[in-house]
Amino acid sequence: MDTVSLVALTGIDLFAMLGAVLWYALRVGAALQVLPVVGGHGVPGRARLVITLALSASMAMVLPAPPPMGVDAATVLGVVREFALGVAIGMMLRLAFEAGRLAGELVSVGMGLSFATMADPLSGTSSPVLAQWFYLAFALLFFAVDGHLALVNLLADSYGGVAVGAAPPDVHGLLAAVPAFFGACLRAGVLLALPVMMALLSVNLAFGVLARAAAQLNPIAVGLPVSLLAGLTLLMLLMPRIEPAVRRLFEDAFTAARALTG
Repeated sequence: MDTVSLVALTGIDLFAMLGAVLWYALRVGAALQVLPVVGGHGVPGRARLVITLALSASMAMVLPAPPPMGVDAATVLGVVREFALGVAIGMMLRLAFEAGRLAGELVSVGMGLSFATMADPLSGTSSPVLAQWFYLAFALLFFAVDGHLALVNLLADSYGGVAVGAAPPDVHGLLAAVPAFFGACLRAGVLLALPVMMALLSVNLAFGVLARAAAQLNPIAVGLPVSLLAGLTLLMLLMPRIEPAVRRLFEDAFTAARALTG
């Protein structure tokens, strides 16, 4: 084989590998864009692009090459399908973090901190400080339980269930998995906040009774600092005990995400 043919063959292989990387980058990039912690407004776009290309190149080296596709309607539908699957996978994991945000918002109402808001990197809007605190706690636990490694494994396994260019196996299963896990996230968020909410409700009721018994006692001036102190103390006691519940919620999120790809 002469030098010209060797260079031409090497160029063809390079473009084929680049095409495979770009096909894998569609689903991986869409998932990372929706995912919390590693996606959204909290991570610069260049960093997300580097992570997407690195993961896609790694998968292209170990997974089967995508089938050749031309410039036609089937290719456009394939691109849309890859984006949709990536967004669906990322949304399942994001719902788990939304449970923590819900718990923080519920607790902040009882502590009187619902007016204290700050920028939320998850949604790009403002949210209570306690919602951000729960979000950061969920993010730390996500990395502590090797959730980032499970995420890479999930994205790689998704191509075994739904290959590039293949139709999703069960649309009805996809439509049934999302509402079921959404209800589980709502339940988890309420259960995480319930002990603190009930304790703060007892504190507020006690100060309400005192305010009725002693009219000169200002429940706002006295009750708000006590509620804040009691809430912070309860959160300090609660944090070491939420790890099993959050781990179970992440496991359910990965299970629901795997169900999307059969």
